[in-house]
Amino acid sequence: MGTEAGDVDGRNHQRPGRGSSASSRHLHGVGGASAAEVNLSGRRPFAEKLWSDLAETFFPDDPFRGFGALPPARRAWCAVKYFVPALDWVPRYGLDKFKFDLLAGITIASLAIPQGISYARLANLPPIIGLYSSFVPPLMYAVFGSSNNLAVGTVAAASLLLASIIETEVAADENPQLYLQLFYTAAFFTGLFQTALGVFRLGLIVDFLSRSTITGFMGGTAMIIILQQFKGLLGMKHFTTKTDIISVLHSTYHYRHEWKWQSAVLGICFLLFLLSSKHLRKKLPKLFWVSAIAPFMVVVIGGVFAFLVKGDEHGIPIVGNLNKGINPLSIAQLTFQSRHMKTAVKAGLLSGILALAEGIAVGRSLAMVKNEQIDGNKEMIAFGIMNIAGSFTSCYLTTGPFSKSAVNFHAGCKTPMSNVVMSVCIMLVLLFLAPLFKYTPLVALSSIIVVAMIGLVKVKEFCHLYKVDKFDFCICMVAFLGVVFFTMVAGLSASVGLSVVRALLYVARPATCKLGNIAGSETFRDVKQYPQAKSIPGILVLQLGSPIYFVNAGYLRERILRWVEDEDNLCKSVGHDLQYLVLDLGGMTIALTNPRLEVTEKLVLSGYVRDILGDEWVFLTVKDAITACRYALQISRNKGEDEV
Repeated sequence: MGTEAGDVDGRNHQRPGRGSSASSRHLHGVGGASAAEVNLSGRRPFAEKLWSDLAETFFPDDPFRGFGALPPARRAWCAVKYFVPALDWVPRYGLDKFKFDLLAGITIASLAIPQGISYARLANLPPIIGLYSSFVPPLMYAVFGSSNNLAVGTVAAASLLLASIIETEVAADENPQLYLQLFYTAAFFTGLFQTALGVFRLGLIVDFLSRSTITGFMGGTAMIIILQQFKGLLGMKHFTTKTDIISVLHSTYHYRHEWKWQSAVLGICFLLFLLSSKHLRKKLPKLFWVSAIAPFMVVVIGGVFAFLVKGDEHGIPIVGNLNKGINPLSIAQLTFQSRHMKTAVKAGLLSGILALAEGIAVGRSLAMVKNEQIDGNKEMIAFGIMNIAGSFTSCYLTTGPFSKSAVNFHAGCKTPMSNVVMSVCIMLVLLFLAPLFKYTPLVALSSIIVVAMIGLVKVKEFCHLYKVDKFDFCICMVAFLGVVFFTMVAGLSASVGLSVVRALLYVARPATCKLGNIAGSETFRDVKQYPQAKSIPGILVLQLGSPIYFVNAGYLRERILRWVEDEDNLCKSVGHDLQYLVLDLGGMTIALTNPRLEVTEKLVLSGYVRDILGDEWVFLTVKDAITACRYALQISRNKGEDEV
């Protein structure tokens, strides 16, 4: 039977009164107790109760409130605007906002070019795919997204996760065409999954990725991504496809004969430059744009240097040919063959959940700074639509990466129009400038990735979790160590599993505490937390910290009986007996305080109040219950004295 904890501070929640028996009136009216009583006559039809529960679960924000009073045409238009936010902000858009979005869009475009190429290389995809993925998806998000601050693009963690899953089915160097097709297909399934979550308002699934899980997973992923950049930093041609730290270090040492000192020296120079730009941003926040364009400068400077010295002939490998032209259609390349379907679906779902968690978390955190709100379910629909559209136009998974979104935010963006500006810039690059990036040194891309990943290893956050909550720290470390020493899927799955176990333990083994009265007030609090709170002689007041379900009913019964036994022994030691038990939750025996509507319905329908407890033992507040118990105790003592 599901119940919820009631009021513990004696506040009187007014509810409609009802007629009561003489006994009920006598107990409820003594000692100046409130004349209002708990309404035990209310009963809702099943359909009403079911709809109320579903609405509270899937529509807690009630997005369509107020629509009912509108005319049908107006109501339909408001519904369309809800799902297409651009219809709301575009009519009110003006030049005063565009000048900010223009600057922000150009700034994030300068970051999208090197990141797009770098993350595509990280996923073992052709570099041009990274640029394609920064063209179409941002346009789709500008139409359907609800965040004014989010900047759309590829992300390192999802890129590596996709590569690690798909490479178990097909190697990139053995069958590059099928490998690429599986990336498109995975993006398609990601889009379907994300759209379905948004439409059916199942965003609560993403909530199982707790902060500790994400922190550990992203930290572990950043570590292995940094280690994998040894290939680019050292100019190596061969490297392992595995992601665990043992395989990566072994591969780096095994192919040591391929190390190129030229790449290493150039890589150190790039790393120093990029790290210096980040340090400058911390010292002088107004110069954030320096660190924002630093990766693009590394690409340009590195490309010019490699062209002048013919780097590909002197130990500095380059990206290679990049064809001009915007995204070709790839809908015909989606593969739904049964032998590859499982891999594509697995890659799409896992990377989709990770992308949602990062994108929504980034959007909400930036919105809070501006005192704005975003709708998580609308964001899921927007992410889903842009990934479906991306899978049709030669793109792989995209979301709202923190680094690019933070740059967009600090550049002063006002609306999603900044994503449109970025897309236009990328389109111009694809049409006219793409071949110029063929000379980009791979070591430059590796340096960009390393510096971007350093910020994701949040040592301070690890220490904070250790101080605040050891269990959260364990969850974080399971994700971190699982990713580093095994696989990304293993680390993420183990951490989520541990989080679910913890949530189940909270329900199956809820905390109980004994309440005492704080002198000079009507407030009852935990006697361990407030040692000055005094117990009421002959009365035990308990509070249960969780709703009652079948999984914890047996435990709660045993725990309450143990409390009763301990309290009874304590009472006998001072010469009196334990007479009454008050449960401040709304669901067990002797006296109940402040039961919710769902609880009263079950109590009445089961006949518990009528046949076992009696409605005179159901109270609005703990104070009322204590007053009635004291009165009953006094009556009992008077009868005992009369008999003597």
